Amino acid sequence: MPRSAETAGFKFNHTMLRVRDPVKSLKFYTEVLDMELVKTSKFDSFTLYFLAFDHSDGSLTAEEKAERVLSREGILELTHNHGTESDANFQGYASGNTEPGKGFGHIAISVDNLEAACERFETLGVQFKKRPSDGKMRNIAFILDPDGYWIEVVPSGFRT
Repeated sequence: MPRSAETAGFKFNHTMLRVRDPVKSLKFYTEVLDMELVKTSKFDSFTLYFLAFDHSDGSLTAEEKAERVLSREGILELTHNHGTESDANFQGYASGNTEPGKGFGHIAISVDNLEAACERFETLGVQFKKRPSDGKMRNIAFILDPDGYWIEVVPSGFRT
């Protein structure tokens, strides 16, 4: 079905996750998943961190990448409400996969080699929710980020 003229320019831009400790979360997303921090926006009570996989030819400067953050697809926005990282009474955010707050499920990334990616995650001490050898679906994995959000890892070209 052809797209209508009214929606021809629509793109899925980003998903936002709230994080307790931006240092831990940024380390996870930039070092474990190798995403690039493309923009940071600081406000009085919160900071936004925009991450993406860099599939450019290397010709864009950091400033150009930051300017394009809201015009491209596949952005992950991490929102840190200042003070949560040091608040001993902070209960954490609902991952969406447990009660209360069940609803949101996961984000997903595709990888060229699922087995190699999972071995790398294991070496880095990443917590798994599901390994490829678990359950009936042997061609996917789920890992957890520092806040307990699920990340589905699927091989490129995976079909459900």
